Amino acid sequence: MIEVPVLEALVRDMFVAAGCAQEEAAIIATHLVGANLAGHDSHGVVRVPRYIDWMRSGFVHAGRELQTVMDGGAFMLFDAQFGFGQPMAKKAVEAGIARAQQNGAAVIALRNAGHVGRIGHYAEMAMEAGLISVHFVNVAGSNLVAPFGGVERRLSTAPFAIGVPLPERPVVLDFATSRVAEGKVLVASNGGKPLPSDALIEPDGSFSGDPHTLYGDYPPVGLREAGKGAGAIRAFGDHKGSGLALMCELLAGAFTGGGCAGPTVGRTRISNGMLSLYLSPAHFGTEAEFHRIGRDYVDWFASSRPAKADEPVLLPGQPEARTRADRLAHGVPLQPDTWTSLVQAAASLGVSAPA
Repeated sequence: MIEVPVLEALVRDMFVAAGCAQEEAAIIATHLVGANLAGHDSHGVVRVPRYIDWMRSGFVHAGRELQTVMDGGAFMLFDAQFGFGQPMAKKAVEAGIARAQQNGAAVIALRNAGHVGRIGHYAEMAMEAGLISVHFVNVAGSNLVAPFGGVERRLSTAPFAIGVPLPERPVVLDFATSRVAEGKVLVASNGGKPLPSDALIEPDGSFSGDPHTLYGDYPPVGLREAGKGAGAIRAFGDHKGSGLALMCELLAGAFTGGGCAGPTVGRTRISNGMLSLYLSPAHFGTEAEFHRIGRDYVDWFASSRPAKADEPVLLPGQPEARTRADRLAHGVPLQPDTWTSLVQAAASLGVSAPA
């Protein structure tokens, strides 16, 4: 277990040493550790060595400014210019919140961002402002997922999130449209939670839970390169997840102008696109009824008799809230290989990691 302030300081210092300004490094560190706090270790500090490698390779850049491509009042298009995704997405979400509070609704498109991290975080930002939000995300240039009925990669992991602010019962739906996020394959390859046996698919159509299916051969400690293996991640829910992933590619990738998962000929990097919708219940004049009806419904939803007596029905977002409370109190657990990779990356930047 690692205490949250210690882990966050280490990650922040690493990005400062890599060339980020203090504020930018702090946003990245807070977001990554926040993902670990929510139990989404796949989007947490396990990503740090990969981010540093991308920065050294020129795939992502420190200090980039968010460029406004188009401003139509209630709708805006931003270009992140391949800057770090968390600071860029934060600014885009803040703009969406401000415009929705002004106009009642907003549509915000973001393209060419570095990895933006856990999408549920942005839904939580909107909920704190009393707003409903919907987020479609794709990864341009990233072919990792086979569509339903196929074995060849044609999709990114294309995450999707919705946040619904209800009094004392906020609901956050946040998931990759793939059977598992690529980061979960990364965590499993580092000695973390094993993958479901049907998470991946081999070229012959057989299912697999072995990270080598995606990464090929890799050392016990070190960087993993998705795509070196012969297989793919499966879409979740068969045709349903595959179809939703396709829509994420079209809305977050094609519509924003940032590009889809493929074809990747001539593309040297990956980037996130995100199309976000914001709605203000206060402007619609239904906020009181929305809160009353919505709260009554989710209470009734969660009151369903559980299939297992000791496992009550949970609302989306409740597992994250419980994990966050536990880890804030007791620290963040990291797999030994993940910690070793983090320490090695820190040493390469001249940063000392705590014992």
